[in-house]
Amino acid sequence: MKSIISKVKSRLTTTAYLTIWLLLISSAVVAQDDSLTISKSVAPAKQKPVKNTFNSVWIIDNQTVMVPVKGTFEMDIQHRFGIVTKGYDDFWGFFAPSNIRMGVSYAPINNLYLGIGITKANMLWDASAKYSILTQTNGKYPVSITYYGNVAYDTRKDADKSLFKYREQRVSFFNQVIIARKISDKFSVQIAPSLSHQNSVNGYYTKNDSTGKVIFEEMKHNHFAVAVSARYRLTNVTSFLINYDQPITKHAKNNPLPNLSFGVEFNTSSHSFQLFCGNYSYLSPQRNNLYNTNAPFAYTDQLADGSTKKMSGGQFLIGFNITRLWNY
Repeated sequence: MKSIISKVKSRLTTTAYLTIWLLLISSAVVAQDDSLTISKSVAPAKQKPVKNTFNSVWIIDNQTVMVPVKGTFEMDIQHRFGIVTKGYDDFWGFFAPSNIRMGVSYAPINNLYLGIGITKANMLWDASAKYSILTQTNGKYPVSITYYGNVAYDTRKDADKSLFKYREQRVSFFNQVIIARKISDKFSVQIAPSLSHQNSVNGYYTKNDSTGKVIFEEMKHNHFAVAVSARYRLTNVTSFLINYDQPITKHAKNNPLPNLSFGVEFNTSSHSFQLFCGNYSYLSPQRNNLYNTNAPFAYTDQLADGSTKKMSGGQFLIGFNITRLWNY
């Protein structure tokens, strides 16, 4: 009797072990099938465009590659004091004649920004358009590309037509392609070639070196330049900015001088405040590129009689930009 009972127990134990073993195998197979099903049904994550290449549409005197989202309304106040070279006499330019621009912009659709503004110097009105062509996307687009252009109209009074013989002479244009890359979470760079066009050009009497005759020469209507800018984020709300503008086109005389600017930027979700030093003062990109006479470095100037004169650099001025955004 005991042997029979022990045999039964042995068979039951063996059966239990086999049952448990089969259950484990089947559950493993089911789990493997489920994991395969899940892996097949989940699509690869879509790469999203890089955000916050810059914190503002401005980087000192130039536009950045950034275009705000649809429904964004922006108000700008830009201010440039006088040159610092007189020192205490005008309190390093703070009490010298200044230049101011006020403007507003709006994004009616995604990737498009339209703006209008007025500048104190020459009572210059400007209308602008900015369009985002590409946005940096990992694995797809290595850079962001934006087009910026404006048309400006000089509204100074000229009853006797001593300034402008024709109305078209009051108009100037600016076109720029901005190419930017966010290198890291803190560091962004951009390069922006531009073309400025003036309908009215300045003329000069100069002495020809070979013949000795005094001749009349004019500036060129078109002017090419390139701007290189960078931002380094110091904290979540503070960044260091640097910008350099290099004229490329050579004119008959009075060639525009380059611009070197550097400063800091403070940001909130809806505000941007930039404080900096630079050489540009006109607050119009075409006028800055065509007529800047403030030198960052020492240079040699050619006079009307053909002689040259060494000019000192360091002609910087202090300025600031204030930007306020609303989203509707």
